Amino acid sequence: MQWLFAAGFLLWAGTTPARAQMGMGMRGPDLRGVFHPVVGAGAEYLTEHAAGPKTTIEISIVGKEQVSGQDAYWMEIGVASPSGAGTMYMKRLNYLDGDRLISSRTIMQIPGQQPMEMDSQMGMRGNQPPQSADIRKEAELVGTEAVTTPAGTFVCQHWRQKDGSADFWISEKVAPWGLVKTVSKDTTMTLQRVITDAKTHITGTPVKFDPMNMMRQQQQP
Repeated sequence: MQWLFAAGFLLWAGTTPARAQMGMGMRGPDLRGVFHPVVGAGAEYLTEHAAGPKTTIEISIVGKEQVSGQDAYWMEIGVASPSGAGTMYMKRLNYLDGDRLISSRTIMQIPGQQPMEMDSQMGMRGNQPPQSADIRKEAELVGTEAVTTPAGTFVCQHWRQKDGSADFWISEKVAPWGLVKTVSKDTTMTLQRVITDAKTHITGTPVKFDPMNMMRQQQQP
């Protein structure tokens, strides 16, 4: 069962980048900022939950393709298993439609298993449209602040969602979302490392995602 937490986390994080309810009573951080993809660039974060284990997350741009004549970027998210058994990865091929981030493909891989390609709409909240890829459209500017993290000190714009549910500190020096720190009621996410040479961790030929088969494998001793 050690991967069910990570799988749920990835399915949450891999949807349109919006905060969503996770399992075990936790609410994840909002992985939005100002989307500016750079191939090979990314960031590693430490996520601390009010109830639950600390989690390390990597978010990187690991490739670029054309989708319907538009630039599309493979954004890969890695979530470390709380048990220390390794990191589970999901990558999505995303492109911008106006200020909305659209996903056309989604691939996930558990260490030691073949990668799985799933319905790109999995995890979407009903029939609601994708949210904006620019958090500033839903937030108010608090000011400019210097934020010190394990990755260094960054001069950031501090934004607060209009409903007061979360604060974001954003720097153009951090890709792909500009996030240096985000704080919500239950969760804090802090930049640990800036990644400059990101490559995909997913290997092998993807098979169709079968959630029941994945659960059966987790139940095996």
